[in-house]
Order: sequence, then C-alpha cells, then structure tokens
Amino acid sequence: MKTLSFKTIAFVIAAAATFSSCKRSDLELPPPDNSADGKMLAALLGSHAAKTETFSVDAATGGVLTTAKGTKFNIPSHIFVTSGGAPVTGSVTISIREIRDVSSMILTDKPTTTSNGEILISYGEFFVQAQQNNQPVQLRKDSNDGIRVAVPAKPANGAREVPMWSGDTTITYTSNGYNHINQPVTITSQVAAFKGVQWNQISNSFALFNPSTGTMNFRLDSLIRWVNCDALAGDPGPKTTVMAYFTNHFNNETGASYGGEQPSMLFFKPRGRNTLIKFYNVIMQPAAGKEGFHSYQTSIPVGLQGTFLAISAVNGQYYAEQKDVTIAAPAAGDNYSSVSFNLQPVDANGLLGLINSMDGK
Repeated sequence: MKTLSFKTIAFVIAAAATFSSCKRSDLELPPPDNSADGKMLAALLGSHAAKTETFSVDAATGGVLTTAKGTKFNIPSHIFVTSGGAPVTGSVTISIREIRDVSSMILTDKPTTTSNGEILISYGEFFVQAQQNNQPVQLRKDSNDGIRVAVPAKPANGAREVPMWSGDTTITYTSNGYNHINQPVTITSQVAAFKGVQWNQISNSFALFNPSTGTMNFRLDSLIRWVNCDALAGDPGPKTTVMAYFTNHFNNETGASYGGEQPSMLFFKPRGRNTLIKFYNVIMQPAAGKEGFHSYQTSIPVGLQGTFLAISAVNGQYYAEQKDVTIAAPAAGDNYSSVSFNLQPVDANGLLGLINSMDGK
C-alpha cells in the first residue's frame, strides 16, 4: 500500500499542470470527490455490482463451499484463529465476493491492469473474509494448506500455471502538522483508488490448471484483500499511448475526483479476452473538444481490436457511447494514437444494458 507524505502531495499537485502520468500515475491523491454526478454514477454501478455470498462453516471440521459461479473453497479444519492468535471454535461466517466477467469488473470497478500498466487476462477476482460474532478472524499462520480454491476456468494457449496477484483498492497518505499546543501530529488517511485497484504479483504464488477437473487451483493464505488469478497478455509488437477524446459531455469535475466517484469514466475491452482496461488519467489543459483520458504511456498494442465504453454523468443525466475500434499506429510526427467519442443520452437501464453487453465483445 502506497504511503505519501504531505510534502510529496504538495509537490505532485504543483507539478500536475506540467506533467501527465507516465507509467504509474502520481495524480492518485485526495481530496475526495464531492460531485453529485460522480456520486450518482457510483451509486448506480454499485447497486448492480457483484454481490457478496455468505456461508457458514464449523471451524473444527471445515468444509467445502461452492459459489453461485461454481468456484469451490476448501476450508481445512482448525484453520481459523482470533486476532490474538487463539484457536477459533464453533460457527464461522465466510463472505466471498467473486468477479468473473467484464461487466462485473466495470460495475465493481476492478479492471485488469497491473500497478505499472501491463494488461492482464483474468480467470477470477476474489475478496474473502471470515467473521465470528461480527469479529474478524484470521488464518493460522503455521498452516501449510491455507484455503484451497478451485476456479472452473481453463488458461489460454495451453498454459499450466497462471500468476496470482494481490489487489489494493485504497491509497494511504499522511499529513504532518501541529496540534493546539504546538506538538507535531501525523494523521494517516485512506481514499479509494480511482484506478479501481492496483494489482501486484504475489511472489512464488501461482494457480495451477488441473485438466482432470477443468479448474484453476490456488491457495488462499490470507483474507481481507482482493486476489486475482491472471495471466499477462504479453502482446508482441509496438505499443502506443492512446488519447481518448470526449467531444461532448465530459464532466470536468473528473479531473479533481480522487475518491473513486468519477463522473466520467472510460473502459476498453480487447476482443475475445476476459480483460478490462480502465483509462483513468485525465488529459490536462485540453483544447476544446479534446477533454477525456489517456492510457499509460506506450502501453496499448498497435492493431489491438476491442470495444470502448465511454460513460458520463452531467447535471443528473447519463451519457454513453460504445465503440468498436482497432488501435491505430501514431500518425507521422506524433507519439500517440487517438480515438474520439460522441456520447448520447441514456437512462439507467440503457447504461446498464451497454455495460452488460461488454461481456460478449
């Protein structure tokens, strides 16, 4: 989890007028977004996001839990301990949130790019927690088993193993100052990551494909964090930076939105892949009609086919455009490629329909 000092925040904000994001965005900083349009859009997406499934298991005997999507969680006996390390007995409540398709990635704001902008192909994103009497419990640290997970998925290109990734959805920053008796004070705060989530590879952790069961199998050795079973796309050939222009209905409060409630959003799904790229870097000091977002620098493969979904909420109205594209090479003399959007009014159901249709793209 990233920790930034107040001086770092001041420097980044001062530099924002001059520099746009390179590999990692230095603009993922507070204050939180207070936009009514951003809150309206976030509320709509959140109300249709992937739901949490709840199960009960006896801590002494364990058991096998199966989600609605067919993923199995094998809970060993005596694996839970309290925050103080004492063994847990009796019934434990297990909560599982599972994302397996692109529409759910959009609605839950969990795209599939690494923390430095590489493109991932997902075989499942999961958030698991356990409680007893509304108090969180942990996994026993000396257990070699962990929770065994079997996802009904087959990796592409005959791969037998896929890396595991840990997802961080918040950004931690510190502010330094003085209290009412002039003593130094440090306050630590967290805000939602407006890139949705940062995926970082877990060292020496892989999901292994079992051809006899048709499942990707991995071990969950900690709780209360997002984990992702993902393969790097590894696209060969040249890459470009994509400038995505909203020719209309771009909500300019997006540029000041650092709380996960952006009133304008842009997603790209490569054709035939369970992959979602979120464009979250706002174009700075744009010319008229060139408001919008840009990708990570030189991160999008030239010739990649896919579908964009541009979304805005402006003055209480939703706007959107879904657009199939082939990523073009930069024009002569340019170091970027571009795509333009002409957003049209949609109601909530129309917007949700466009989001759901992204699964088949």
